[in-house]
Parts: sequence; C-alpha cells; structure tokens
Amino acid sequence: MLRIFILIITLVFAVPAYALDGTQLLKQIDRNLNPESYELYRKLINVEPDGRKKEFVLYSVKKGLDKVAALFLEPASERGRSTLRLGENMWLYIPNVGKPIRITSLQSVIGGVFNNSDILQLDYAAEYDVVKVDETGSEYLLHLKAKTKTVAYDQLKLWADKDKKLPTKIECRTEADMLIKTLYYKQVKDFGGGIVRPSYIETDSPLYKGYKSIMIFAKIQKRDFKDEVFTLTFMPNIDSLRK
Repeated sequence: MLRIFILIITLVFAVPAYALDGTQLLKQIDRNLNPESYELYRKLINVEPDGRKKEFVLYSVKKGLDKVAALFLEPASERGRSTLRLGENMWLYIPNVGKPIRITSLQSVIGGVFNNSDILQLDYAAEYDVVKVDETGSEYLLHLKAKTKTVAYDQLKLWADKDKKLPTKIECRTEADMLIKTLYYKQVKDFGGGIVRPSYIETDSPLYKGYKSIMIFAKIQKRDFKDEVFTLTFMPNIDSLRK
C-alpha cells in the first residue's frame, strides 16, 4: 500500500498544474483581433523596391466564421469594386462588367504581397488546427496546420504576446515548410468597445524581394448584419451599409 501511495503522489506532482489548450488560445487570439461580426475601414499600401507606392482604402464587413465582404473606396479608379468570401469561395464585382467573377485565395485584387486570403481573412481557428504550442519568454509560439488543402497557407507559425493574447508575428509556410511571407503586427491601439489590437500589419516575402505591403486599420467596431449582405446579388450595394 505504501508503494502505491508513493507512486500516486509522484504522478500527481509530475503532472503540470495545467495543460495549455492551444485551440482555446487560438480562438481567444481571434476574438482579441476582431469581433465575430464587425465593420472596419483600413488602408492598404503596396511599396515597390524603388519606393513607389500604391494605396487603397477599403470598407469591410464580416459575419460569423465564414462570411466577409469588402468595398473599394479609393483610388477613384477602383471605387465601387467589391469582393465577397464565403468559406473558401471568393468573387470580385466590377461595376458595369456584369455578374461577379470568381477569384482565388492566392490571387490578389490589389497586387503586392497581400493576397485575397489576407485581405478577406477568416478567423484563424476556422481554417487551422493547433498542432502544438511552445512558450518562448513573453510569447507563445503556436504551430498551426491547415484543416483542408484549399487554405492559402498549409502551415502557420504564430507568435503571440502572452499578456495581450495578440499576434506579434506570423510566418506563412508551404507543406514543405518553405517560407512564403511573414506578417508583422505592430502599434496596438484602443479602437473602443473593448477592441484593443494591432493597428498596423506589415508583410514581406522572400518570393517578392524588395517589395512590402502594409495594412493600416482606421476604425473597427462590432456590428451585426443580415445574411443577405453576403450574397452575390448584394455585392453592388455594399456601400449602402456605411453610416
């Protein structure tokens, strides 16, 4: 009996006081980045190796896990264009062209390093499983694996601040572990309504040497939408949602 008692005590103290739930941590990071349903304004800037820049201003709306739409406000040449994402299906609407056309996650409606998957981003937990979580000083390192082959990046390495539960850097990789691009999350800002998150995301890629793209968030707030907002027939009318 004494041996059994000693064995039990040994096992109890050998087990950590808690086991970090990677899936729950990733969901918390998602919610800290964005409400489940929201509207936001942001500027996207493409910077070329010679320093030339091209800027876009977008109004975006999201509902639940898999519905995202965005409207181009600037430049004038792009005004009125809109994009829609339902799960892994994406479309681009161009005024006076007729019905929306299909686009893919790895294409980019603005050029530059950000692709359509980055611009019309879903929750990370909706697309990725957590393989493991490492702790590195003041950060967590989450190793993520795509749930399906249709996801833009097969693997992600996500560094997150332990206190804020917000990403600081994300490496996007192929199935063969080749680095595609790196996202840097900077300038945490209080947007009101309990939303405190990075307001500036910069990305570069070894595949596009000398190029970088920047995403600057000007406004983000919780807002609910009807399902009809996220349909092909509503794409010409997204501007009517702006207050």
